[in-house]
Amino acid sequence: MLQFGLAVTAGFALLIWGADRFVAGASATARNFGVSPLIIGLTIVGFGTSAPEMLVSAVASWQGDTALAMGNAVGSNITNIALILGVTALITPLSVRSALLRREFPVLFAVMIGTLLLLLDRQLGRVDGIIMLFGMAALLYWMLRLALKGRGDALVGEYEAEIPTGMSTGVGVAWLVFGLALLLASSKMVVWGATNIAHALGMSNLVVGLTVVAIGTSLPELAASVISALKQEHDIAIGNVIGSNMFNLLVVLGLPGVIHPGAVPDEMLERDFPVMIGLTLMLFAMAYGIRRPGRISRANGAVLLVAFVAYELLLYFTSRSAG
Repeated sequence: MLQFGLAVTAGFALLIWGADRFVAGASATARNFGVSPLIIGLTIVGFGTSAPEMLVSAVASWQGDTALAMGNAVGSNITNIALILGVTALITPLSVRSALLRREFPVLFAVMIGTLLLLLDRQLGRVDGIIMLFGMAALLYWMLRLALKGRGDALVGEYEAEIPTGMSTGVGVAWLVFGLALLLASSKMVVWGATNIAHALGMSNLVVGLTVVAIGTSLPELAASVISALKQEHDIAIGNVIGSNMFNLLVVLGLPGVIHPGAVPDEMLERDFPVMIGLTLMLFAMAYGIRRPGRISRANGAVLLVAFVAYELLLYFTSRSAG
């Protein structure tokens, strides 16, 4: 057990650093080629913070562990909203000023419902995976159009301050390649360790994906959101979560369908998807704002954290009863 735990811990640490280096290298390279900060923020940064989930899901699927991959996708979304935004809002209340984020809220909900409809037959097949990946391509196209039209948005200044300056294109490309290689290697460590822990403890791979792996792969989002909030970049803090959740549903959940199709566990549809939908509606109610900027207060953050703890306890007791 010790070596499995060490593999997971070291894997998560390398995942976080690899994602940071990948994002820094890709962002600096894009900036050197004249790409606008808003486009970089909405695409490269959003992709980079979800890279750990994507690679862990791909590696798990390649090894035939579709349940762990699916659990990682849905569990990461639950963690992003309940744990990450809960912790961030407790540190500093969050205000939503960006008009772009207000447009992304209903899109996230539509993506979530569309994904659920694809899985209602209790099979994640290649056609489902291809539809999800095409959906991500359409979403990226829509985000690019928004970025081109939203140059005066509140997000522009926040992303401008975050994208590395002074990094040459050669160094940027080197960090991009190195970060990607590190992400792949550390993903294999996490999957190997987590799978063996599940077998040793008698837990299902789905539950391990929903808990240990989901929390670990969401650490880049946690770090990014907390740091952004402390810098008063509230829109980035919330935007990281919204973008990551859409990416998780369309790519992280779509990859297992393409790589290794499999059955969707009943408990994921009956327990985990409803929790994810409920938390997304809570986030929508807190942060959207109708006639004034949306706001996630400290009290809202506490509610989200309580919901996260309650969900983890639900997983614990249901997995024990199933065992």
